[in-house]
Amino acid sequence: MKWGTKYGPEYVNRLYAMVRRHLRGEFRFVCLTDRSEGIRAEVQCLPIPPLALPPGIPERGWTKLTTFSPDLHGLQGTALFLDLDVVIVDDITPFFEVPGEFLIIHDWKRPWRITGNSSVYRWRIGAHDDVLSEFLATQEDVRQRLRNEQAFLSEVLHRQGKLSYWPADWCASWKYHCIPRFPLNFVQPPHIPKGARILIFHGVVNPPDALAGRSNGNWRKARPAPWIADHWHE
Repeated sequence: MKWGTKYGPEYVNRLYAMVRRHLRGEFRFVCLTDRSEGIRAEVQCLPIPPLALPPGIPERGWTKLTTFSPDLHGLQGTALFLDLDVVIVDDITPFFEVPGEFLIIHDWKRPWRITGNSSVYRWRIGAHDDVLSEFLATQEDVRQRLRNEQAFLSEVLHRQGKLSYWPADWCASWKYHCIPRFPLNFVQPPHIPKGARILIFHGVVNPPDALAGRSNGNWRKARPAPWIADHWHE
């Protein structure tokens, strides 16, 4: 999904290229967006389904919940959602093969909680429209009680007994797993953890920042990682 101006079309184009390099067989690549300019022809751009959010509220990813619309532009089958700012470094075919009704990253910071990180999740299109309908019916309470869409999504599907997590090493946090611990982070460059298939950039650092060694105010500082360019390209 791409809405607003935070991410340019190059993020979509590079994500498509990474999927093409790391997914065996044919696939359909869809971008739900309000701005399709500059996006490569192999990507099918479709409008983001409407979601009645109050104007001016903080950005907390609630728009992602529209992927659970009962009729998502007539799309069918199993879908893998990927955030625009991930970096794919190995084969992602297993993300379509592991069993489970709904799979998501288990959040790294507080692993004792059920909350997932929605940078990468898999679902059967149309199978969980009750997630969206519950949000629409209770969104004022939900937005006051929970910080973001992934907390709500995890809560509902856990309640239904449908929530599962990816194998722990498949989705690595740039912040927590790739940057060496202090003080080694000042002398050793970031690395790809063993077993990682997708690197997740949550917070204020994105792939071009990691490439250049910018922290953008993040407390965990890192040296430049030029190897990012080997993966994050068209």
